[in-house]
Amino acid sequence: MRRAVCPGSYDPPTNGHLDILERASSLFDEVVVAVLINKNKQGLFSVEERMEMLREVSAHLPNVRIDSWHGLLVHYCQQNDIQAIVKGLRAISDFDYELQMAQMNQQLTGVETLFMPTKPPNSFLSSSLVKEVATYGGNVSHLLPEAVHKRLVQRLGQNG
Repeated sequence: MRRAVCPGSYDPPTNGHLDILERASSLFDEVVVAVLINKNKQGLFSVEERMEMLREVSAHLPNVRIDSWHGLLVHYCQQNDIQAIVKGLRAISDFDYELQMAQMNQQLTGVETLFMPTKPPNSFLSSSLVKEVATYGGNVSHLLPEAVHKRLVQRLGQNG
C-alpha cells in the first residue's frame, strides 16, 4: 500500500491545505494528515479542534485519515509504514527551507518528500495570514472551507 503523510499545523485548515490533500489523495492509497503538536506554541485552535475540522472538510476523501504527532516526522513515518511526505509549496522561499528538511529526512530514514506546487489562487495563502486578516475584520470566507470559516468567526467573536 502506498502511504503518504501531509504534515502541518493546520491552524486553521485553509482551501490551500484542502487542495493539496485532495490532489495527494488521488496519488496514494492512503494519505495521513498529521497535525503537529508543538507544546511551546499556543495555537488559535487546539490540536483536537484542528483534527475535528480536518475530518469534517476531508470527509469526501475516503482514503484520508487524520492523526497528530510530536517529535520527528520521519519517526512517525517509520512507525506507520509511510513511504512519502507530501508538502505544498507556495513560493521559492518555501522550497529553500523544505529542500533542506527533505534531504535530512531522506538521509535519516530514506523517507522521500514530494513537493506539490499550490494552485495560483492559493499561492499567497497561509493560516497565519488568514488569522491576522480575520482578527482585524477582513473577509476570509473565500479562503477557508465553510465549516472552518464558521469556527474561525465564532472563535474570534465576530458576526461574519
